[in-house]
Amino acid sequence: MTVTITPIYVAILAVLYVALSLYVVRRRYGANVSLGDGDDADLIARIRMHGNFSEYAPFGLLVLLSAELAGAAALGLHLVGLSLCLGRLFHALALAKVLGPSFRKYGMVLTFLSILTGAGLGLFG
Repeated sequence: MTVTITPIYVAILAVLYVALSLYVVRRRYGANVSLGDGDDADLIARIRMHGNFSEYAPFGLLVLLSAELAGAAALGLHLVGLSLCLGRLFHALALAKVLGPSFRKYGMVLTFLSILTGAGLGLFG
């Protein structure tokens, strides 16, 4: 079986991962902190934003991949992938205060739904 859908979402989330990494790096330079957080509140928030993404996105992609390998329908896979991407984007933008704080909740809900739906698709098609 050829995997064709998961790589789309890997690529999208890879771009977001690099953007979040650069967001942390920019603050490190601005705060003159090369290691740790220097007790800088903004840097701490950015590190956690990046960390939260790093904790959830790989697992979401693993679930998506396993659902695709199990032969789940393309529409379901795309819904899982889009939900994961939007969830991670909403969460990050809310923490960056680009979106309102309620988007952090929406981001987590979308992320959890994508993981649970992907798991269901992996088990039951």
